[in-house]
Amino acid sequence: MHSAACRPWAGLSLLFFSTHLLAAPALSVEERLARLEARTVAAERRAVAAEADAARLRREVERLDRQFAINSSLPTQLQLSLSERVAQIEARQQSLETRTSTLASSVDSIEDLTEGFSFGAYARSGMMTDGIGGGRGGPNVTPAGSIGGSVGRLGNEVDTYVEAKFSKETQASNGTRSKYMFAIADGVETPNDWTSGDSSLNVRQVYAELSHLASFQDIPMLRDATIWAGKRFDRDNYDIHWLDRGIVFLAGTGGGIYDVRPTDGWRLNASLMSRSYGDFGTETNKDIRTYVATLNQYFDDDRWQLMLSAISSGQNNDKLNGDKRKLSDEDSRVNKAGFSPGEKGWHGMFAYHRPDFFGGEGFFKTALLYGKGLGGEVNTIGGDGELLDEAETLRLAIYGHTRLNDDWRIAPALIAEKSKNRYVPDDDYNYLTFNVRLANELSSNFEMLYEFTWQTMDLDARDYDGRQTANGDFWKITFAPTFKAETGDFFTRPELRLFATYMNWSKDLDNFSTKDDFGQKGFKSGGVWQLGVQMETWF
Repeated sequence: MHSAACRPWAGLSLLFFSTHLLAAPALSVEERLARLEARTVAAERRAVAAEADAARLRREVERLDRQFAINSSLPTQLQLSLSERVAQIEARQQSLETRTSTLASSVDSIEDLTEGFSFGAYARSGMMTDGIGGGRGGPNVTPAGSIGGSVGRLGNEVDTYVEAKFSKETQASNGTRSKYMFAIADGVETPNDWTSGDSSLNVRQVYAELSHLASFQDIPMLRDATIWAGKRFDRDNYDIHWLDRGIVFLAGTGGGIYDVRPTDGWRLNASLMSRSYGDFGTETNKDIRTYVATLNQYFDDDRWQLMLSAISSGQNNDKLNGDKRKLSDEDSRVNKAGFSPGEKGWHGMFAYHRPDFFGGEGFFKTALLYGKGLGGEVNTIGGDGELLDEAETLRLAIYGHTRLNDDWRIAPALIAEKSKNRYVPDDDYNYLTFNVRLANELSSNFEMLYEFTWQTMDLDARDYDGRQTANGDFWKITFAPTFKAETGDFFTRPELRLFATYMNWSKDLDNFSTKDDFGQKGFKSGGVWQLGVQMETWF
C-alpha cells in the first residue's frame, strides 16, 4: 500500500500520463503527417539548392582549371581553397539527402503505426453556487426527473464528467474490415483536484466488429452488414442533447448485426443484449440478469423507424405460487415498495426523422414510445428491474433545431409522458415539458445562449421509495455568455460558458421526497438564483 507521502508523486505521474494521453491528440494524425511532409519538402528543397550550388562550383573550378592551363601563375592556395569549398558543399548535400530519406521513413512509420487509429472524447466540468454554498441542480432536478422528466442542462449541471474513446480499424487482404473500440468514463460532483475517493471510473464500452465481409459480398442483403459482439451502446441511440434526455438508449453486453438490407428501401438491425439487475445475495437470485432482443427497422431512406424489443428476466419475479400480494424480503425478491417486480416486458418506438427543419437548416424528429412491464422504462430499454409486470408508459417526444436568421438559432423540444402501475399498483405519473434554447451569434467566437423550460406534473408515487404526491409547475430560465472556437452551429464545441439560472416552482412540489432536492431544507419555492461557469467539449 502506498503511503500518503507518495501521493504527490502519483499525482505527478498521473498529470504526465494525462498530458501525453489527452493533450497530444490535439493535433490529428493528418495534421502531424502534414507537418512531417512539410519538413520533408523543405529538406528536399535544401538538397536541390545544395546540389545546384555544388554544380555551379564545379563549373567554376573547371573554368579555373582551364585558366590554370593558360596561366600557371594562379596561386596554389586559391586552388586548395576552391577544392575545400566544393568538398564541404558535397558533404552538406549528402547529409541533407540522408536526412530527407530519414524523414520519409519516419512518415512511413507513423502512417503504419496510426493507420485506422482514432481518439474521441466528451467532457464537461464547471462549478455552480447559489450565493451561499454549492448550487442544487442537474437536468433531472424536479420530482418528474425521478422517471426521466428532464428540464434542460444549460446552467443546471454541477458535475465533472469525462468519456474517452479509443478505436483501431484494420483491413484484411480479402477486403474485410475490423474495428476494436474501448471507452472509459468517470463522473464526480466534488470540485477538488484529487477525487480518487469519489471516482466512478468505468469501462463503458469494449467490443469488436467486422464489416464489408468478403464472405457476404455475393449476398446482396448482407453486402453492407456489420456484425459485432461485446459491451457497447447501440450505434443508433439518440437523444435531445440540450435537454439531456435520451429518446432511446439500448446498451449492454451481447452481439448483433447492423445494416441488413432486405430491399433498397428497407434496412434493419438485430441484437441480443444482457443487463444485470444486481446481486441480491441469495443463491436463487444472485446477479439477476435480463435479456433484451431488439429488431430495429428503417424505411424510406431512414426517415421512418420502427423499433421493437422483447425483455425477459425470469429470476426477477420470484413470487410464491403466482401470488401477486405484497411480500416480505424473506419471502421473495421485492422492489423498494415491497412488491414482486416484473419478469418480462416489451418496448416499441415509432419515429420520424427529417434531415432538415421542414426545408430549412437543421433537423426535425418526433418519436412515440410505449413500454409494458420491464419495458415501462422507455428510455433505457430493460434498465429498470423495479417495474411491475403491469407497468405501462407512453411517451411522445418532438424536437429539432434550425436557424431563424443570420444571427439567431433556435432548438425547441416537447416531451409528454403518462405512466401507471410502475412500482406500486395504481401509482400514476404524468408530466409535460417544454424547453427551448436560443443562440444569438455576436461574433465568430462569442454568442449569447438563452434557455427556457416549463414543466407541469401530476405525480402519485404511492410512497414508493419515500416519494409523495406532487402536483404543480416548475420553470427555469438561463442566460449564458458563451465563447467557442467558431459560432454558427449548435453542435460545435468546445464551449466556455458563464451562466445565471433562475428557477421557481409550485409550493406543492416542496415536499416530494426526503431523498430528493425537492424535500430538502433551504430548497423551497419562491425563486432560486444560481451562478456558475462551465466548459463542454467533444470530438
